[in-house]
Amino acid sequence: MTQTPSKEMARLAFQAMEEKKAHDIRIIDISKISVLADYFLIASGSNKNQVQAMVDNVQEELHKAGYTPKQIEGYNTANWILLDYGDIIIHVFDEENRLFYDLERIWRDGSVISAEDLEA
Repeated sequence: MTQTPSKEMARLAFQAMEEKKAHDIRIIDISKISVLADYFLIASGSNKNQVQAMVDNVQEELHKAGYTPKQIEGYNTANWILLDYGDIIIHVFDEENRLFYDLERIWRDGSVISAEDLEA
């Protein structure tokens, strides 16, 4: 069975963030509760440089696989960078803003899945 594009994108993004030592990466399957996207990926970094490095790595890995972001927001400030790839939306925060915005709580109706779930 082949992976769906959204699953592949989420898997690649997860791995790219993990390579840059992202903190507490969460994958939320929102496909059953929203038409916005299939997956939200949420992660945080300890400083601006790490947050930007995670985003740079995600963009590089997804670009290699042929995926282009529809929109990128917040890169310069790096408090909260949003990468919109259509089927997946990636949120990379500094630790303070992640706690403040608490997207996991807002999207709690989605299903938190593991990286292994993206392999199938």
